[in-house]
Amino acid sequence: MREAVEGAPTDLRPRSQADGIEPELAQDLAQFRKVYPKQQLELQYLYGAAQRAFEARTRESLQITLDSLLRSVLRDPRLYDSPGDADLAEYLAQEIDGIWARLCQDEAVAVVRGLNFGLTLGAFLSVLLLGVPLLAGVQLLGMTGTTLNCSDRWSLLGAFVCGGVGAFGAVLSVLLRVRGSEEPLRRKGTSHKVAIAPAQVSRSLRHEGVYRVFVGWILALAVYFLLSTGWVTAISMPSTTGELCTAGADAAAKGTAFWGFWCAVGFLAGFNERWAFGMLNRQSSKPAAQARHKGAAPESNSS
Repeated sequence: MREAVEGAPTDLRPRSQADGIEPELAQDLAQFRKVYPKQQLELQYLYGAAQRAFEARTRESLQITLDSLLRSVLRDPRLYDSPGDADLAEYLAQEIDGIWARLCQDEAVAVVRGLNFGLTLGAFLSVLLLGVPLLAGVQLLGMTGTTLNCSDRWSLLGAFVCGGVGAFGAVLSVLLRVRGSEEPLRRKGTSHKVAIAPAQVSRSLRHEGVYRVFVGWILALAVYFLLSTGWVTAISMPSTTGELCTAGADAAAKGTAFWGFWCAVGFLAGFNERWAFGMLNRQSSKPAAQARHKGAAPESNSS
C-alpha cells in the first residue's frame, strides 16, 4: 500500500531485510548479521531510504536491487568463512556505494524538479500580479474620471518592465547557485546519507522558488521607485519620463535608452540581492545621517 504522506510518497508498510526471504535462507541471514554486522546495518538503512525515494520507478528498482544483492550474498558459500571473506566484503562495499549513488541522483532529480516548478510558477505569478494591477488600474481610474498623463503612463510601464525583468534575474540567480553547488541541501556531517525524504525536499523547494522570484521583483520595484525619485545621485538615468513625453523626434532613441536602463536595473536587483539591499539601506540611512548632522551643526557654531 502506498500513498502520499505530508507530500512525500512513502510505503505505509515498510519492508525490512527479512521480508521476502525464503525460510531456508534464515540461517544464512543470521550468519550474515554475525560476520558482516556493519554491512548488514547499512543495507537495512538502504531498505528504508529506498522506500523514501522520490521517483516511483527508483523506489521499485532499488528494492529489487537490494533483494537481489542480499540473496546473492546469502547463497555465497564464502559467507561462512571466518573471520569473513575479503572479496565478498569488497563486493558488498561496491554494491552499497552504487546504491548510494542512485539515491543521491534521485535526490538531485527531486531538487531540480522542485526548483523548476517553483521558479516557473513564481515567474508566471509575478508577471500576472504585475500586469493585472497595471491594466485594471487604468480602467478603474478611467471609471472614476481620473486620467493619466504621458509621464504617468511611462512610469507604470517602467515599473512593469523593471519588476518583470527582476523576477527573471532572480530565476537565473537561483539556477546558477544550484549549478555551482554539487550538494546544496545535504546536512553537514552526514557524508552521503539522505537525511530528508527527497519528495519533502522537492516540496519545500517549490515554495522556495516562488518566494525567491517574488523577492526578486519586489526588490526590483523598490529600486525602481527609489531611483525614479532622483534621491540617488550616484546613478544618473539616461532619460526621464518627462523627457520622453517632450522628446519629439528623439523619442525613439530616448525610449530605447529608457527601456534598456530599467531592464538592466531590474535584472541586477533580482540577480544580486546584496546590491539591491545595499542600495535601499544606503538611502534609508541618509535621513538619519542628515538629522544627526543638523543636530550637530548648532553645537559646532556655538563653540
